[in-house]
Amino acid sequence: MSIGLGIFLIVVGAILVFALDFSVTWIDRDLVGYILMAAGAVIFVLGLVLVVRGRNSTTTTRTIADPVNGEQVTRRQTNIDDRDLQ
Repeated sequence: MSIGLGIFLIVVGAILVFALDFSVTWIDRDLVGYILMAAGAVIFVLGLVLVVRGRNSTTTTRTIADPVNGEQVTRRQTNIDDRDLQ
């Protein structure tokens, strides 16, 4: 999602700077375009970092045995790495 948003902001900023030829007295269109392109580049890079980093999730369930009534000990551990799913 963030990679697509970054590309979208870069494209909109480039259109404002290079493709449109109009002037507005109360706003600098080129400055807004450059700001959008810079924000898009930052969001794009952050999105790439988050995708490459991946996510790890570990779930552990434990049941402790009661020595008085002899309940069963149950231990289940699940490790999930998003890079394994791709």
